[in-house]
Amino acid sequence: MKVYLLWQTHDLAADADDKPDEDAKLLGVYSSGLAAQARIVRARQLPGFRDSPDGFEVSEYTVDEDGWSEGYTTV
Repeated sequence: MKVYLLWQTHDLAADADDKPDEDAKLLGVYSSGLAAQARIVRARQLPGFRDSPDGFEVSEYTVDEDGWSEGYTTV
């Protein structure tokens, strides 16, 4: 079974190193891409979200499937 995660990100003010930080919010997990797109339409009417209308991303995931199965390294 596939699910669709809806994220919204926007840049925050630069930190002490003058590198901008990001703020990410998980708006929900949906049963279809269409349902996630409908949520984007609703969210764009709300304060904050309407100020960053291009910050939405839908990611498709398969339920019960391992992620990061080979670990990771920090660069």
